[in-house]
Amino acid sequence: MTTLSVLTWIGNAAAVLTGPWGAVTAQTQQAGCSRQTAYTHAHRVQQAIAETQGGGPSRAHLRADCHRLQHENQQLWDAWADSVPFGSPQQRRFAVTAAALGLSLRQTRALLACVLPADGCPSRATLDRWVAAAAARASQVLASLDRACQPLVETLCLDEIFCHRQPVLMGVEPHSLAWVLGQRASDRSGATWHHALHAWPHLAYVAADNGTGMQLGLERIRQERQQTASNRALEVGLDIFHTRREGGRALRSEWSAAEPIWGKAEQADRALAQTRQRGQDSRGDTQRARQAWRRAEQAFHSACRREAAWQRASQALNLFRPDGRLNDRAWAAAEIQAALPALDGPRWAKVRRMLTDPRSLTFLDRLQRDLAAAEPRPNVRAALVALWRRRHATRPGCGPKPSGAVAVVLPLVQTLIAGRLEPAWQGAYRRVARVLSRVVRASSVVECLNSVVRMHQARHRTLRQPLIDLKRLYWNCRAFAEGRREGHCPYAHLGLLLPSYDWWELLHTAPQELEQKVSSRSMAA
Repeated sequence: MTTLSVLTWIGNAAAVLTGPWGAVTAQTQQAGCSRQTAYTHAHRVQQAIAETQGGGPSRAHLRADCHRLQHENQQLWDAWADSVPFGSPQQRRFAVTAAALGLSLRQTRALLACVLPADGCPSRATLDRWVAAAAARASQVLASLDRACQPLVETLCLDEIFCHRQPVLMGVEPHSLAWVLGQRASDRSGATWHHALHAWPHLAYVAADNGTGMQLGLERIRQERQQTASNRALEVGLDIFHTRREGGRALRSEWSAAEPIWGKAEQADRALAQTRQRGQDSRGDTQRARQAWRRAEQAFHSACRREAAWQRASQALNLFRPDGRLNDRAWAAAEIQAALPALDGPRWAKVRRMLTDPRSLTFLDRLQRDLAAAEPRPNVRAALVALWRRRHATRPGCGPKPSGAVAVVLPLVQTLIAGRLEPAWQGAYRRVARVLSRVVRASSVVECLNSVVRMHQARHRTLRQPLIDLKRLYWNCRAFAEGRREGHCPYAHLGLLLPSYDWWELLHTAPQELEQKVSSRSMAA
């Protein structure tokens, strides 16, 4: 379309506004445009003249304002860029932290795209390089930190998970929740577990399930310590978490088997009622209903008997007996033996093996021994143990739970009893309470950490060893947000003295420098 000149616009406006009849047609033919274009030009020319006569800002003034606003806008963008730094270093930290939290590279890039322009957002390959470099550094840093943790780790909860059919050996210190072992291995044999646990010479107690390779590795370490006449014996406790889980499964199977039998008895009753309603001979249906109810009652009583026996055996694995007294191996073993005859049948075979394994009650041996060391006087020790149970009556396995005013009065009465036996009872009570609160019966803490790793595994195609190390370093330096460990990270709860618990700062500290700082602070302490 040909652009018409200003003079043509004015000519069109003049023809429309002041020309005689036929002037518009002649003008449009001469200008080479339509009549509608001429009328549009007339309207716009008239509007422009009206705006000029209205006394508004001139075109030069408007252009000056436009330049001024553009300059001001640029200054604002420059100030925003300086006040919110999110350059390459910040992007790198964001990407590595996201990987440690379990986010995939695709998710990390999607989050970065929310705050960065499209041309400034790093590519997926760049994010992968950043995470891979940080993961490699994490492996080096953890090698130094693990050596510093060796004297502090005396108790471990062990387990194994699988990543693409390849086992990952997991170990967690239960009191601090420090993740000290996260090793991807080629298998889970005894030799592999022995090699992984050989790096922890101060290990004194392990809570684990009955995995064959794990138990073979632990047994090999025990034998080596016996042969070398080491004064650090290794005790192994069978995890009661798995024992109770297997018992719950067997009990559910019992009730699942009894329910259909009960349903058949009710169906036989309905058939008998229909026969009687029709006025037919009901002797056969009556006999069938009686037999069905006899079988239902037998199945019901059998399930009830096994449930009562399982409850009795399960209570033997608590810290306290049902009467409130402290548990010990002799009483617990007697209760288990009394419950075993009722736990017969193939459903309970695995549970019986776990209950009769001497390692299931190892925690009671350690409890009695540590309490005797904390308070040698039996009468004072018994009073302090009773006081602790009264103060922690809501904990599972602490015996009957009082309610109402009794729950308030009983701890006060027990405090008076302890004060009569020992006027300075507070120090002894702290020692006894520490022993009771640190009893490890199950490896449930490592099961909880396994669930965290599985969530990470679901977002990553391959959970390589450096990436596991990156996650482990972040976990051990991350402060707990709630609970009794609130405000401190696992390394701090473990007692490891570090120049900083900021995981990003540790990640960028040379391993040799970090090892020197850790050792010097430990010796100074």
